[in-house]
Amino acid sequence: MDHFIYRNGVLHAEDVALTEIAASVGTPFYVYSSATLTRHFRVFDEALADMDHLVCYAMKANSNLAVLKLLADQGAGMDVVSGGEYLRAKAAGVPGDKIVFSGVGKTRAEMELVLKGGIRQFNLESEPEMYLLNKVASELGVTVPVTVRVNPDVDAKTHAKIATGKSENKFGIPIAKARAVYAEIAKLPALEIIGIDVHIGSQLTDLEPYRHAFEKVRELTEHLRADGHTIKRLDLGGGLGIPYERSNDAPPLPMDYGKVVRETLGDLGCEIEIEPGRLIAGNAGLLVSSVIYRKQGEGRDFLIVDAAMNDLVRPAMYDAHHDIVPVLEPAAGTETAPVDIVGPICESGDTFTKQRQMPPMQDGDLMAFRSAGAYGAVMSSEYNSRPLIPEVLVQGDQFAVIRPRPTFDEMLNRDKIPEWLAD
Repeated sequence: MDHFIYRNGVLHAEDVALTEIAASVGTPFYVYSSATLTRHFRVFDEALADMDHLVCYAMKANSNLAVLKLLADQGAGMDVVSGGEYLRAKAAGVPGDKIVFSGVGKTRAEMELVLKGGIRQFNLESEPEMYLLNKVASELGVTVPVTVRVNPDVDAKTHAKIATGKSENKFGIPIAKARAVYAEIAKLPALEIIGIDVHIGSQLTDLEPYRHAFEKVRELTEHLRADGHTIKRLDLGGGLGIPYERSNDAPPLPMDYGKVVRETLGDLGCEIEIEPGRLIAGNAGLLVSSVIYRKQGEGRDFLIVDAAMNDLVRPAMYDAHHDIVPVLEPAAGTETAPVDIVGPICESGDTFTKQRQMPPMQDGDLMAFRSAGAYGAVMSSEYNSRPLIPEVLVQGDQFAVIRPRPTFDEMLNRDKIPEWLAD
């Protein structure tokens, strides 16, 4: 469920017409619904309500400070994968003891930053990382709570570029090596073992891979406890999918996910951490764009819009589908025709969809790309010297720009010409 609906023939974000926002900030822009973000967090929180747990929002999905502050006010922790994300979480008011540090390539500088600022735990991904973390923590005179991310070699049945739990993926330590790795960590004075971490991928639409992975985590928990380790926290990652196509069957609900967690791990007495990102933010955002030209080609028509692959790269990168709808609601019975919807960038890959059935749209008409709240703005770039587009947050009948569009002067002034090239 989201809060983007037609009212009096105009698509609204909560109680604000998208035409009003477009008139104020120009297109293209991202718009997020506060009500949808908070609802999706609460649904996940309630799914584990009878267990000791913390929902740590995976902020790589959407790391705008306003979004982070909104979720932090609901009680969310944060899952971060870089020093920059850690600083964003802190800037949004999230205390260190609610921030989990994940990621395969943590640097010494990032470790120092996070250890000085406070952290809930490190999710270790390799033996070299654990030795470096122990060294850095020892130099700072602190002890660090750690889990080990184990790779359970489970096929998440998702896109190859967002699968993380198979043996050929770069993430984690093979689960078969886990007992030996935990034994080695126990020898390191600055590291405190507290639990296990697992994450098998993103956009999962089937609960069975979760069940399979959690059963392996259960078995590992029992073995590690028998080896004398304290396992009191299980970080289960995120990855539950969202319905990008409204016509398809909906993915499993958080309540169903919670049931799998209880059935496989509920009697172990462990605190449960989960790291949803896409499910919280994905359907809470739209990308709104204008038609620049309607172009007739050889055997097909094109809608050339002012959004491009630098604004929303998912279709080019993942062949991802986004439902696309006119902002002005077509009259009942309006005929549709197939069109290619493309951006203005000089790349054939700058294509959002091919032969999509759309009602008639003309130059200047507005369209909205649904399910664009996750991995949209955070993956955008200034390719072709196109400014990053605004992000807008709506709450009820109010809206605010939470990241403005930079001017061309601001973009140009970031570049520096060396003295030997100056006139």
